[in-house]
Formats: sequence, C-alpha cells, structure tokens
Amino acid sequence: MPAAEGPLVVGVDSSTQSTKALVVDVATGAVVASGQAPHTVTTGAGHESDPEEWYGALRTALARCGDAARRAAAVSVGGQQHGLVTLDAHGRPVRPALLWNDVRSAPQARRLVAELGGPKEWAERFGSVPGASFTVAKWAWLAEHEPAAVRATAAVRLPHDYLTGRLTGGPGTTDRGDVSGTGWWASRTEAYDEDVLDRVGLEPALLPRVVAPGEAAGAVPGTDPDLPLAKGALVAAGTGDNAAAALGLGLLPGTAVLSLGTSGTVYAVSRHRPADPSGVVAGFADARGDWLPLACTLNCTLAVDRIAALLGLDREAVEPGGTATLLPYLDGERTPDLPNASGLLTGLRHDTTGGQVLQAAYDGAVHALLSALDHVLDADADPTTPLLLIGGGARGTAWQQTVRRLSGRPVRVPRAQELVALGAAAQAASLLTGEDPATVARRWGTSEGPVLEPVERDESALQRISGVREEARRLLEEA
Repeated sequence: MPAAEGPLVVGVDSSTQSTKALVVDVATGAVVASGQAPHTVTTGAGHESDPEEWYGALRTALARCGDAARRAAAVSVGGQQHGLVTLDAHGRPVRPALLWNDVRSAPQARRLVAELGGPKEWAERFGSVPGASFTVAKWAWLAEHEPAAVRATAAVRLPHDYLTGRLTGGPGTTDRGDVSGTGWWASRTEAYDEDVLDRVGLEPALLPRVVAPGEAAGAVPGTDPDLPLAKGALVAAGTGDNAAAALGLGLLPGTAVLSLGTSGTVYAVSRHRPADPSGVVAGFADARGDWLPLACTLNCTLAVDRIAALLGLDREAVEPGGTATLLPYLDGERTPDLPNASGLLTGLRHDTTGGQVLQAAYDGAVHALLSALDHVLDADADPTTPLLLIGGGARGTAWQQTVRRLSGRPVRVPRAQELVALGAAAQAASLLTGEDPATVARRWGTSEGPVLEPVERDESALQRISGVREEARRLLEEA
C-alpha cells in the first residue's frame, strides 16, 4: 500500500452492477486501498435491485480496503441516478428499487409531460423534459400498478440517498446534483415542486432534505459493527454518478466528457441553467452550484458487446468500410427518446463482413452521443478542446478510434480510473480542507492523460446513420 501523507478519505461508486470503494490520500490523491462487491439486477420487462444488497456490497467493499477504511476521516457516495427507493416506517425497502434503465414508466412520463404544460414548460421549470428514466415517472408507474406499495411507503429516496442515510443513521438527505434528475425538483427555484408532487400523489414530507454544496450530511455513528468506518467520520452529501465523475475530473466549462459504460453519457459543466424543450439534453445541476447539461443513452458498451457475441467476434474485431447501419437500441433508447425501440440493422450486402457489422454497432452507439455534443457545450466553447473519454470503454481501441472518426476532434483519455469514486473522494476531502472538490481533483491531476490527435470527420457515416434513424423513427416508436 502506498504511504499516505495526509488524512484519508473514502469515495464510493455504487453503480448498476457493483459497489466500488477507494481509500484516497487527501494530500496526493493516491489510491491507497480499494474494494469491490457485486449487485444483482433483474432482467426481463423491468430492471430492479434490492437496496439492502447495495448496503451489503458497500460493507464488503469497505472491508476489502482493510485497515485503511477504518482510518478514513470522511466518506462520500456517488450513486446511480434516477432509481426509485421506497422505504417503510422502519427504514426498510418496501420493494426492490426501480432502476434508471427500467423503461416500463414511459407511458407515465409521456402523460406527465402532456398534463403539466408540455415540453417547453417542463424545460423552463425543471431544466429537463422527463422520460422513462426519471424518478417521477417511476413513482407514477408504481402508484398505478402497485398502490399497496405506495401506501406502505414512508420515505422516498434515490440510490445514493439511501446509502448516505445508512452511513449516517440520521434524517434523509440528498444533493442538488442527484435530485435534479427526479423530475420533482425544479431547477428554476431549486426547490421541490408542489404541483408535480400533487399530480403524482407524493407527499413532500416523504422526500429528503437537499444538502447545500460543501455541507456534510452527518457523521458515522459507529452503531453498525459490520461497517468498517470510524465512529465520527464525516459523511459528505454525495451525489449522482455523473456529477461525481465531473468532480473527479475537476471539470471546467468548455470541456465535454463522453462516458462509455453500460449507459453512454455526454456532458459538460456550465454556468448557465439549461432548459432544452427538445428533451435531448437533461438540465441537471452539478454538485458544486453550477449546472451539468447531459445527454444519456441506454445502450453503449454492453449493447456493442452483445452484438460482438452474436457475431462470434472479439469486441475489437472491427473492419472498416461497408454500407451497414446498426442502431443498437437493445434496451429501448433514451437519446433519442424511443423507449419501446429495439435494435435495427440495415444496409447488408453479399460482401458485408461481420467486422463491418460490428463497426456499425460502434458507430450507432457513438453517433447517439455525438448528436447531443453541441447541445451540452456552451456556444462559446472552443471546438479544438479535447473530448475527455472515460468509462469502461474508454481504453478500448475500437471505441477510441470511432469517437475520433465521428467527432473529428482530439480525444484525451485520463489515466485515472474509477472517476465516480474519485469524485466522491474529492467531495469527502473538501469537508476536511475547505477547498472546492473540483479544485481538489485538479490538484490530484485526475484528468491528465494522453491526447489522441484529431482525424478527418466521417461525414458520410454520420449522414447515413442520421438518415436511417429519421426514416425508421415511426417503426422504432412502434416496436
């Protein structure tokens, strides 16, 4: 284990599939210990997970960090966004959490948009036009399909809220970054919106207090003997995973991030509150007091890996050329808003190769992200600034080359990994040092890494994919 110079903090990334914990030296940013434990997620019509399993995974991940976790002075949790956690009067889950990629609530999202003034009104009030991923739509779905569960609910939380509450043992808290993805927190007023809460039958008393940036959510009480954290360790507000990754990169306005994971995201920090009535960009808040306009796709690395498996190919076995176009919407899609879509393959010829079809899957996934790039960046952003490529796919050669070819921009691949956990660690460190957490991350050098030079943008491929997507929209909507 590297020697630590300063106090230690713990950063947690509770994602869809697992929980990861890093113990980080505040003085240098060195990771002195790490641990990980998996989650179970249902498959089929819905995507659900047991919050109790998240907490068990957190304890296991911390235990695997050894004594370093017990010496940490502060901890923070970055968690998967949008998930609906319903707790009873004793703080136990009423039912499994509905996760971000559960699209059964698409009809409820469409109904809410129509009933509360349409997309423009939603964008102006909330910064976002809610889709199936948003928590408000999930609550509306639950009220319609499982009214007994709603009646049994005494508290409503997001995934990171739930884990923060388990760490502090105190009243429920959230932060502006994560709560901005619910659909019931208005970015215009930075407060819960009573009109929406009335519409979906959700009592404000069931919701957590929104902790201000830089404020602690509480401290570890030391009452759980299986939680390897010191009594009195400070617990930061935590935030959603994308806001945490932005902290982990020390992100400044003008730089866009492409995150390639189970989902794909493209986002940037902005000083201006976003309000996109098209619904392409979600106008999220960040964890510091600024804004984080973001577009998200449901299908990214796992979808492309699935295509590779169907073809019997290694994920890197791409080949150039050909006329194939593949829209890898295997789980429905969020950007574009096609929750009922399935994958679509067209343009096959006798000479089409499996490698060309696989490259088409990469192209389809990256195209969906790049189509939102100009919407998340401020108008005065410098187009020569490298895109930051992060996430599980960022170190894959095929992903790197596809992003370069379709964007025509330089690409930087930060050497630091586990940026959600690092961002949470920077947030925890800021409680000890009084620094802005993004400043902490920049001091740690988390965004440093090699820059891949730009190549000529493949306009023909971009036009072909855009054309197929528009021509097939009705088919995809009805799938």
